[in-house]
Amino acid sequence: MKAVLQFLVHLDMFKAKKVYWLAQIGGWLMLSLMVLFSSLVYIENASNGKEMTIQLLWSTLIFFVLGVLLTHFMRACFLYFGWLNLKLGPLVPRAILATFVFASLMSIFNDLFNFLISGETDDLSFVNIILNTIATSMFFLLWNSVYFTFHFFQRSKEQEVNNIQLTASHNEIELKNLRSQLNPHFLFNSLNSIRALIDIDPIQAKTNVTKLSSLLRKSLILGKEQLVSLKEELAIVQDYLDLEKVRFEERVTVIQEHDPQLENLQIPPFIIQTLVENAIKHGVSKRIEGGTIWIKSSQLDDVIVISVENEGKLDASSEKGIGIENTIRRLELQYQGKANFSLYESPTTVIAKITLNQKS
Repeated sequence: MKAVLQFLVHLDMFKAKKVYWLAQIGGWLMLSLMVLFSSLVYIENASNGKEMTIQLLWSTLIFFVLGVLLTHFMRACFLYFGWLNLKLGPLVPRAILATFVFASLMSIFNDLFNFLISGETDDLSFVNIILNTIATSMFFLLWNSVYFTFHFFQRSKEQEVNNIQLTASHNEIELKNLRSQLNPHFLFNSLNSIRALIDIDPIQAKTNVTKLSSLLRKSLILGKEQLVSLKEELAIVQDYLDLEKVRFEERVTVIQEHDPQLENLQIPPFIIQTLVENAIKHGVSKRIEGGTIWIKSSQLDDVIVISVENEGKLDASSEKGIGIENTIRRLELQYQGKANFSLYESPTTVIAKITLNQKS
């Protein structure tokens, strides 16, 4: 997630630079051509029209080059002095000052080059420089308005990306914490099952310790992953049920119905195993005669349903346990509103259902 966001930031920066230079060159080129065509009208019928046209072409070229260079240098000054990070109040007077300073520089350089081309001293007169500065400052003021407006929009977009990165980082940390809660929770439940066998069947208890060791090895490997396949998750569930069946013997029956096409479906690790634990703890273990647990997965169009159903009644403790709260929060973080969890009671069973919407 972070890598994708960083790539998008770099891509946006590249696009921003490209847009800047296209706007910079295109804007000054358009303005230079407007000045050129408006000036050609006055020299069209002049006796030395050809000579004046050549001088005008040179003047227009100089105007274009100076405009691009000086506004780019002005932008570099904005970046160097950190003006782009200022609020509107302190920024406005600085931008206006920079406008007149660089407009004056452009007017002086432009008049100096025109003097070198035409040889007319009027181009270097104080009045002419002031008038050209006032006229040029309008162009620079417009340039600054467009540039700062674009920058503020760009900064707003970057801030939005930073907020997304921060949220993604926070969510990733929270998901890791939630997954880390499941390992001791799962371990304690398994140890309780083995403890119950120590006095009854010590040999079987030793066998189950070996099974638990193997199961924990698998769970620790999968627990580091953000997502695992449905097939891998169901293998963990089966190992856990094998341990519990030793304790409950004939009191627990497990029926599984799964769509083979969902075998590679990616889901958070322990999401089903947690629901199976709850079904045994709050359902089967509280019934003298035991009960049946149904584990199902199916798909209809873009909706995938995973359910764990057990015989029994719904009580307050089953709704507020760490497993249910953990499951709900993990689904919220992982699927961002595209997954729902429901826990409800039918006439004879309790159903925990996860609904995944695969539609983008």
